[in-house]
Amino acid sequence: MLKLSIGLLRRRLGTSVATLVALAAGVMILMTLSVFIVSAAVYKPDPGRYAAMDVVVAHRQVEIVTKEFDGENSVTHVALPEGTVPADLGDKLRALPGVTDVQVFPGPTRDRVAAFGVKGDALKAVERLAKENGVEAYAGDDRGFADRSEAGDARSFLMEAGAAFGGYVVLLIIFVVTGTVGLAVRHRRRDLALLRAIAATPRQVRALVMAENAVLALAASVIGVPAALSATTWVHDQLISRGFVPETLPIVGEPVAAAFAVVLILLVAIVAARIAARRVSRIKPAEALGDIAVEPPGGGKVRFVFGVLTLGAGGAATVFALGTTGMAAQASAIGLLYLYVIAVALLAPWINAFAARVFGPVLRAGWGVSGGLAVANLRANARGSAAVLTALVLAVGFGGSVWFLQNNLQRQTVTQSQDGMKADYALVGSLPAGAAEKIRRTPGVEAATGVRNTSVVAPIFDGGEPATAKAVDVSGLSSTMDLGVSQGSLEALNGNSVAVSQLRADSSGWKVGDDAKMWLPDGRQVTLKVVAIYDRGLGFADVLLPRDLVAGPDDQVLTRGKAVQYPGASLVPASELTGQLSRDLALSAWLNKLLIGVMVGYAALAAGNTMVMAALARKRELAVLQLAGVTRRQVRRMVTAEQVGLLGGALTIGALIAAVTLTAVVNALTGSPIPYVPAMGWAVVLGGATVLALVTTILPVRRLLRVPAVHNAGIKE
Repeated sequence: MLKLSIGLLRRRLGTSVATLVALAAGVMILMTLSVFIVSAAVYKPDPGRYAAMDVVVAHRQVEIVTKEFDGENSVTHVALPEGTVPADLGDKLRALPGVTDVQVFPGPTRDRVAAFGVKGDALKAVERLAKENGVEAYAGDDRGFADRSEAGDARSFLMEAGAAFGGYVVLLIIFVVTGTVGLAVRHRRRDLALLRAIAATPRQVRALVMAENAVLALAASVIGVPAALSATTWVHDQLISRGFVPETLPIVGEPVAAAFAVVLILLVAIVAARIAARRVSRIKPAEALGDIAVEPPGGGKVRFVFGVLTLGAGGAATVFALGTTGMAAQASAIGLLYLYVIAVALLAPWINAFAARVFGPVLRAGWGVSGGLAVANLRANARGSAAVLTALVLAVGFGGSVWFLQNNLQRQTVTQSQDGMKADYALVGSLPAGAAEKIRRTPGVEAATGVRNTSVVAPIFDGGEPATAKAVDVSGLSSTMDLGVSQGSLEALNGNSVAVSQLRADSSGWKVGDDAKMWLPDGRQVTLKVVAIYDRGLGFADVLLPRDLVAGPDDQVLTRGKAVQYPGASLVPASELTGQLSRDLALSAWLNKLLIGVMVGYAALAAGNTMVMAALARKRELAVLQLAGVTRRQVRRMVTAEQVGLLGGALTIGALIAAVTLTAVVNALTGSPIPYVPAMGWAVVLGGATVLALVTTILPVRRLLRVPAVHNAGIKE
């Protein structure tokens, strides 16, 4: 069986190469992403100042326990920016049997310390006591996690990026590989039907197809794994040079990542081949060649029902995403693209047939006889063109939606920061908490606001997530920043109160006057009264806290009026803060655009691959047309008209899906119902898809037309 599979692959070089390219690219992308996730997962930070301790008691994360629908408990851990430990815990640690010494690592206040270092043989007892007091105990290689470090932050960053994009990348690879393998098997249906005609069993036909794709998957691994190693090295160098990760964060786990990528691609290829070969392997031997000679005009009832149900699910998700804001809408909006593309893939035969009727008059008027042939071909081959339509919609949908998300986020953030900044200058550095009061008394200074940038853990669904926060001195706040308060008043921001952005209020279900439960930067869980809701959360922060709730020095003091100096701080124009914010966003956008660019590029590769395969598979069809009297020029015009018809439907649907997805996600991220797309954005997406479709179809057809029609008509399709 293996020898026969390899022989057939060599005879079908076009489809074999196309499938190999899709599989190899999938291996490369999947392995590269997996290497960074594995490297982050196994990395252990250096213990640093805790190296001499046996156990470190610290508070680096919040543990949130929620009950699922089935009654089981779900545990979520959210990192804290500056967690502290109650100072009175030290005496309890010293009283434990086996503890020989307890070292205190000072914190921001007397009653809260950074950590306790414990020496002695009492790990179990220390862990038990730490858990009872809501903190953590770190021992052995885990001691490095007790302190916040550059490498530890990089590890968290890679884990979050992998979690955010990993699932979507895997889904995209599965989608592309399944479509490519399915189309390759479909183009070989005459060969497989012939095997059935000479009494090959259905099991033998399926085994042959699966063996062929297993060989291709293994061959793709030989290409994809070395390519992934090169890509990993390049990406790692870029991450270091751009400051995302330190040089001390090693890249490891290549064998594990390679095994995962190869096994997954192998399984997907085999399963896709098994599904694609199902219909042809079930044909009765006596009817095989006759049954396969005519392409079914549409899909089956089951396919149609599932397509309609998937489309309905996409519509429901759209209503939910557009009707709400915050992280709930964002989570549903990201899945819209996949739901709609899957619906298009299932309903493609009916969409193609409908598009042929809609664009028929235009094609006949523009291309004459060739246009009429194109319309007839589109109708007859509505099911066979399903993969081409799906690939084009996928490419346009990805290119027109997820690529522009970062542009919208940057634009809204910078705009809100510019519109809301009323201060003239900013003193930047580590300033004592009382510095703003002293500066405020300086002649010529109209207002001064001390600010400490940090984060809190806010509730989301039944768990929690980090939310950006500013602890501010509310005296004169309205003179230095305008947050765009829409409800309540910032004058009431004191004591146990909080102001939140509209997006955060929607995500956590808060209104003015509600009690908001959250975890402060040091890990304390508090209940604060919501006194104001504002609109410019992206430009400033999701949460605004009274300065007294957060210990530690100010990061900056915003001033209005006369420029003043302060020891240990740098004086900069307030506009420089917005400029720095823009530069920071551009830097962080690089990785997002890299990941999104890989996804868009892979979708475009799949589209080009699919159209080349579809064009080359028409060898016999085009030859028969020539033998019937159709000239080469008419054939080329017919193919061009067909692509125009397909493009008309694909670009319309893809642009609609992209617009709905982009609108929903931008509304979730920024609160703006109208997304921003650069002037050339849609021109590049739609123009690129058009050029891709025409080039990957017309060039292969021109190549086929150079061969005498008599030769092509008598050989395999």
